Amino acid sequence: MKLTGEQKIKAPRDIVFAALNDPEILKDSIPGCRSLNKLSKTEFEAEVGLKIGPVKATFTGAVKLSKLKPPESYTITGEGKGGTAGHAKGGAAVKLTEDGEHTVLSYDVDAQVGGKLAQIGSRLIDSSAKKLAGQFFKKFGKIVESAHAPADGEEEDKGGLWSRLKSSVGAS
Repeated sequence: MKLTGEQKIKAPRDIVFAALNDPEILKDSIPGCRSLNKLSKTEFEAEVGLKIGPVKATFTGAVKLSKLKPPESYTITGEGKGGTAGHAKGGAAVKLTEDGEHTVLSYDVDAQVGGKLAQIGSRLIDSSAKKLAGQFFKKFGKIVESAHAPADGEEEDKGGLWSRLKSSVGAS
């Protein structure tokens, strides 16, 4: 299965890149995500509950980031197992491009599924994947855009999301 798309986010590119590496933001953005732990700078493990057609399962898996070029791009690869429901593995090339005060996040996904998931048909798998990707990027964009810098005269969000993202990119 292949899936490509892009999402325009009203935030600086370095902040979007930092958010793509923030386990709290990712957990809140991933549909059905129950837990997401950062094991290292490039490795995460997750537990996600999903229903795709008649197949409902909890998937556990790991993802790894590679080919990192902050704040421009990276490649993410991963594998998840859902018990009798099956398994999925694949990867995505993620690219961030500045567009004025926005960042365009482009992705190119290649994934394979097996087990019961593979038996429900590629059309249902493809439409479910597009729907889940759409939900992720809509929520991710909303979270990042809401984490804006305070305007003049407003108080800094001490310890809040904006502060955390700025500190992760070395901004003050």
